Amino acid sequence: MAQPPVPVRSSSAVSAFLQRAAGVPALRPAPSPARLVFAVDATASRQPTWDRACHVQAEMFGAAAGRLTVSLAYYRGHGEFMATPFLADAAMLAARMTGVECRGGHTQILRLLRHAESEAATQRLHALVFVGDAVEEEPDAILAAAGRLGARGVPAFVFQEGDDPGATPVLKGIAARSGGAWAPFDPRSPRTLADLLRGAAAFAAGGHEALARLPGAGGLLAQLAGPGARGAGR
Repeated sequence: MAQPPVPVRSSSAVSAFLQRAAGVPALRPAPSPARLVFAVDATASRQPTWDRACHVQAEMFGAAAGRLTVSLAYYRGHGEFMATPFLADAAMLAARMTGVECRGGHTQILRLLRHAESEAATQRLHALVFVGDAVEEEPDAILAAAGRLGARGVPAFVFQEGDDPGATPVLKGIAARSGGAWAPFDPRSPRTLADLLRGAAAFAAGGHEALARLPGAGGLLAQLAGPGARGAGR
């Protein structure tokens, strides 16, 4: 499904993401562990990226310093969508990820966004992180769902593998409509994905100030968020 990746310098990708993410309205530190949905496209030839995400997902917990719980969500095959309970450490999440096989099928990004909406309606959801490379659905419905997430105060941090010209505007739009941030990454540079996950988790758990404390995040620029992207409590 992924197009041949366009090389992206790790430092440039992380810097650009941090600049955009720094513009997301600041969160007050959560009194209890923040809740984050970590979603990964598990279709077709995504196994190498899935395995890489499994290897680096511990970066999220490390950046949040014990103030984060993560639910793994993924789609694959013919209509298969799975989401775990919210887990409190990297070992628990890795155990859930290990052994999952990617299967051919179409993207289910709208279903994922609706799942995040449902979670946010039940209890506060601090962020959605999505790792994917393609969009095979109607963009308007996806962007409308992203806007509803933004209205609920749930920023989507969208990390795009490769450079699919059909997917890029939609994935960027999800980030913009929800008040989050988008960044590309080169699958040959696992450190980039790890750093991006750290940034998203730091923001989910501690807001603008926590993100700004990450190495290389000084002097960050504001991101222009879409209408309705600033939820109450931010």
